[in-house]
Amino acid sequence: MSDYPWSSSEPMPRVAESPGVYLFRDAKGRVLYVGKARNLKSRLATYRGGGDGRASVAFLDRDAERVETIVTRTEQEALLLEDTLIKQHKPRHNIRLKDDKSFLMIRIDFDERFPRLKFVRQHHKRAGKKKGRSRFYGPYASTKAVRQTLSDLHRVVPLRDCTDQVMNHRSRPCLKHQIGLCSAPCVGLIGEEEYGELVERAGRVLSGDIAELETDLDERMRLAAGKEEFEMAAHWRDRLAALRRTVERQGVRPGERVERDVLGLARTGDAALVHRIAFRDGRLTESRSHAFRSELSDEELLHNVLTALYGGGRREVPREVVLPAAPADASLLSSVLGEGVDLVVPRGGERRRMLDLAGENARVELARREAARSEDEEAARKLAAFVDLDDTGGPIVIDCFDVSNFQGANVVASRVRFRGGMADRAGYRRFRVRGVEGQDDFASMREVVGRALRRGMREDDLPDLVVIDGGAQQLASALKARDDAGAWDVRVVALAKARPDRRVGGRRKSATEERVYLAPDAEPLELPRHSSTRHLFERLRDEAHRFAITYHRKERGRITSRLDSIPGVGPVKRKALLRRFGSAAGVAAASVEELVGVPGISMALARTIRDHLGKDAGSDAR
Repeated sequence: MSDYPWSSSEPMPRVAESPGVYLFRDAKGRVLYVGKARNLKSRLATYRGGGDGRASVAFLDRDAERVETIVTRTEQEALLLEDTLIKQHKPRHNIRLKDDKSFLMIRIDFDERFPRLKFVRQHHKRAGKKKGRSRFYGPYASTKAVRQTLSDLHRVVPLRDCTDQVMNHRSRPCLKHQIGLCSAPCVGLIGEEEYGELVERAGRVLSGDIAELETDLDERMRLAAGKEEFEMAAHWRDRLAALRRTVERQGVRPGERVERDVLGLARTGDAALVHRIAFRDGRLTESRSHAFRSELSDEELLHNVLTALYGGGRREVPREVVLPAAPADASLLSSVLGEGVDLVVPRGGERRRMLDLAGENARVELARREAARSEDEEAARKLAAFVDLDDTGGPIVIDCFDVSNFQGANVVASRVRFRGGMADRAGYRRFRVRGVEGQDDFASMREVVGRALRRGMREDDLPDLVVIDGGAQQLASALKARDDAGAWDVRVVALAKARPDRRVGGRRKSATEERVYLAPDAEPLELPRHSSTRHLFERLRDEAHRFAITYHRKERGRITSRLDSIPGVGPVKRKALLRRFGSAAGVAAASVEELVGVPGISMALARTIRDHLGKDAGSDAR
């Protein structure tokens, strides 16, 4: 599965020109819409260019943040995979945009005394979903083939097909019982236990176990041919072909319900990517890529991948793992995976088709990542040239800092690191500001940058460039911190946000573009719109802000929960306490007399606060 940002201001992502399925997600990761395409790139381009005439597609400009794609080998696979993902995620926009001609499903309601096979369409399944135990089989693209198959199925598994009302009012068997197509539970000619065995048999056939029915139809065909009843033989031949078409094994809809992971491998140079497709209970439940750099052989690489995926109880180990090559030291792997796990290198059949599907997704995703990597490295080089940064002889390392606070209380900060234009999450850091009282963003920035650079000096882990979110004053604070730390070779710049037309104090201020301050006393440089340099600067700032906000919300929730648990302390008094003492630890360390000095805090409430927080006054001071 490939993942791309989606915005009308962003360039069109590098999407494969292959059949497949795409999923639009919002900022919270929820699936908004699932669609299929004969050509993913062309289909997504119609959304971007306005070529799709459906009015509801306007939600993309408003809500969509990312788009994911899964490559399939054929349109039929895309069709069935789309259906699977819609059932799994239930995106609200699919209800509005779906064609009336939905897929035919077969449902068995096990809460019925004598279950029967029912035809339901996809939207009927949603609207008429019953409480209790129901099992669905499908989807099936051909109604004619399904009806022919069920006609044959009744010859092998004679279940009733009449409604409850008809069955409950019958006094004698119908004509279908007389010709062997129904076991006549309506008049007690079969018991519930025997009938239940027939239902289970029908379920196995519908799940893909068609050997018994194939044998039955084949025998009928051969028997008719032997009697020179060629018209009847042709009839059974056509029924057999319809059965095989209906339950045709699809790469995304395996006939077997074995727990199976399929690992596709793609490599170019030292770049490698494994795409894992997981099947559980006959359904595709996960499609994910794992990328890394390695020069190991395929056998050694797969050995390490299997250990990393399943070792240490990281995830459930399936009963079967399908691989493109046998891993090295399989005996050692057996101790990691456990007994009863089969490592399969298929040469043909369904497993081979599923492996081809995983391999195609791996190749598409690796090509996309390598192209994006080249573009990111070029953007980093252009950014370095823009700020007059000397050639480092390797990937450019950029750190970006952001400070977050809540009315001066619980001040935290973040540092994100990009290496060669790509996020390097191993270099992300979070900070709690310790030496600043109240709300002072300049002092907070100075403290955090100084701490980070001093640690970088000790560990020989300094960046080539530091980016500060702010203007000239924030830059001056960061430069002071750099000089105090002795990291004079580190280049420091500030990124000021673009501003729209606005009025400040009765005066109108004109709109500005994104600007970069190279020095506190110099005029800022405007970043050209739609340039890769501007895009990289914005990615740095947005990621630092996201990382800081996530940490701040976590800390604020922890502090809020401690103060909110005190009887008599509501939102207003909590804010007043945080303004006065800066943190929950500061409140806990305050004396009763100091607490009474806060507006709204009486002597009795001050003693209550001391009783609740006094015992662990220093437990949260870090």
